[in-house]
Amino acid sequence: MRKVVSAITAAVLSTATICASSPVVTQAENPIVQTSFTPDPAPVVIGDELYVFTGCDREGNNEFYTMTGWQCFSTKDMKNWTDHGRILEDTSFKWCNANDAWASQCIERNGKFYFYFTTTNKSGGGRAIGVAVADSPEGPYSDPLGKPLCGPNWDYIDPTVIIDDDGQAWLMFGNPKCYYVKLKEDMVTLDGQIQQFNMTTQQFGPGNGDRTTTYGEGPWIYKHNNLYYLVWASFVSGFGGESQCYSTAPSVTGPWTYRGVIQQGSNCFTTHGGIIDYKDHSYFFYHKNGISGGGPYNRSASCDEFTYNADGTIPVVKLTNSGPEQIEALNPFERVEAETICWCEGIKTEKDDSGAVNIGFIQKGSYVKVAGVDFGEGADKFTAAVASAGSGGNIELHLDSKTGPVVGTLKVGDTGGWHNWEELSCNVAGASGVHDLYLVFNGGDGYLMNVDWWKFDGAGSSSAADQTYIFKNTFEGKLDGVTDRFGAKLTLTDDEAYEGSSSVYVSDRSASWQGVGKNLNYKFKAGESYSFSAIVKYNEGTPSTKFHLTIQYTGADDETYYEKIDTKTVTKGEWTQLANTGFKIPAGAKSPFIYVETEGDSDDDNPATNFYLDNFFAAADGTIIEGPKNLKDILDSKVTTWGDANLDGRVDMSDVVLIMQSINKPDEYKLTEQGAYNADVCEAGGGITKDDALTIQKYLLNTIAKLPASYKSGV
Repeated sequence: MRKVVSAITAAVLSTATICASSPVVTQAENPIVQTSFTPDPAPVVIGDELYVFTGCDREGNNEFYTMTGWQCFSTKDMKNWTDHGRILEDTSFKWCNANDAWASQCIERNGKFYFYFTTTNKSGGGRAIGVAVADSPEGPYSDPLGKPLCGPNWDYIDPTVIIDDDGQAWLMFGNPKCYYVKLKEDMVTLDGQIQQFNMTTQQFGPGNGDRTTTYGEGPWIYKHNNLYYLVWASFVSGFGGESQCYSTAPSVTGPWTYRGVIQQGSNCFTTHGGIIDYKDHSYFFYHKNGISGGGPYNRSASCDEFTYNADGTIPVVKLTNSGPEQIEALNPFERVEAETICWCEGIKTEKDDSGAVNIGFIQKGSYVKVAGVDFGEGADKFTAAVASAGSGGNIELHLDSKTGPVVGTLKVGDTGGWHNWEELSCNVAGASGVHDLYLVFNGGDGYLMNVDWWKFDGAGSSSAADQTYIFKNTFEGKLDGVTDRFGAKLTLTDDEAYEGSSSVYVSDRSASWQGVGKNLNYKFKAGESYSFSAIVKYNEGTPSTKFHLTIQYTGADDETYYEKIDTKTVTKGEWTQLANTGFKIPAGAKSPFIYVETEGDSDDDNPATNFYLDNFFAAADGTIIEGPKNLKDILDSKVTTWGDANLDGRVDMSDVVLIMQSINKPDEYKLTEQGAYNADVCEAGGGITKDDALTIQKYLLNTIAKLPASYKSGV
């Protein structure tokens, strides 16, 4: 939002001047956009995407709120934001003054998108609320009225809009008072007189100085569960610049009850809020001084996640430079717009003649970071639509940092024009699993190229589309992201392996709850079910030990909880699977961690069992993950002829003799694994004894018609 000059005191201006010289942190991922200044973020969920509409502070050393248009961005994962460009210019409509493109909000109704914005009426009279209409959130937008919807009036700024459960639409706005009015179903006609709330401390909190209440400007109206929330930019003692406060009510029109502060001050004096729920998360949007060139008149949209208190109140939101966690991976095997960015430096966006957005103004050292890219089983090709009217350059594909491993390099030459697009490809090697992807640009002096879109191809393409397995940790040469639990020692070893050549050895366990596990990331949703599997083995201690596959998580009350996913009694020396094909992560669970532990008390005289872990998998609900076979499966797969201990294809006295020799002189006469299974006719998996030799001898003498194991296995 912009501040009305008459409302800014000399003391406030001094604060703004101080803020302008404060240091800016730019190494993280808040603000959410780095290609332009993006004040007054207004979020809205459209389909499966979260859109944010912002203003656009003019670049340069501004001395006031000089705002030249409105922009639009969207995300599906809360880390990577796609720039849809400028949807309206400050003078797109003939009645609007230049440089006055102030705060806005967009809402969808009946397949149309209605964009409410603040500007100055060109013919005089002060500020005004306008409305624009489009068939898509990105525009193009048209002017349905040819004049302001509300105003002109110097108080009329910062619109916010809501469609109530009964279908009634409401518009609110105002500085220094908060106004409200009904909208007709066409969303472009007022339905009744503009009214104002009673600005009492009960509704808007106690003010300071010459202000009766905390209310300043920038209202934001929304509903969460059964409660209505009104958020606004406020003036609260003890914090520099504007803060944000809120009230709640049983209806859109109140009565409101003041609840307190959400944001404590601002490093660019103003702030402008928007709160929204998206994919079972709650997000708080605001703006700050956060990128190079930022200040009180060059502001940037930012976002942080929060959790409502049990009674529906909102805590003071912790504002971060890292922003919210990524909630789903990006698929690189589909076309990705080059303007889909987590963080960038030395990059601007622009539109070509067709209105499509691309990244440009790229020089040597410029880069784009794309967070959480899931290459699945691997990529072997990279393709991009590029254009250059210069000498071109290289796009280096780095993993995890801009100086991380290079998995491919695309060479770009002169294509004959900055929008003369060519699709070029390069080979890729070493890209598998989930990584942050950095597109680092290299070349000569001047601008190198423009990029419209990119995508990868390779074996991971099918695995990325097939979301059956969420992670498959086989520990072949790497720990695959597992960590110790409370000090257990993890070692990659080739001493034992269920499959492949290595596993993880979990040792130095002084307690049964010390173990090995893995944080469940954004791919796992609380309240949904998944298939989990871990295969374990131990070789020391008691003949059998109980193992647990357990989940630890934080509940809504911030207490820690534990649930068993599966429990098995494991026999020493045997690989055993812990698995559950349909375990539901508890609703509301936060920070889930899945791990393997054992049962029982441990002390110096009875230390916890060291064990091996292999094939630690997670998959979609209902997936049967293969593990060690049961006894019958093992016997059926290994036995060719019962009693054939020496594997010569027949059963005779030589087998009886070999069995007795292996029992009496095991170091000299040792059965193969296959021969041992064939010879174990009495217990069928319990181990070879003299009874096996005697039983085979009875069979050869026709005393018994069949070997007992034949009856047990059904053959």
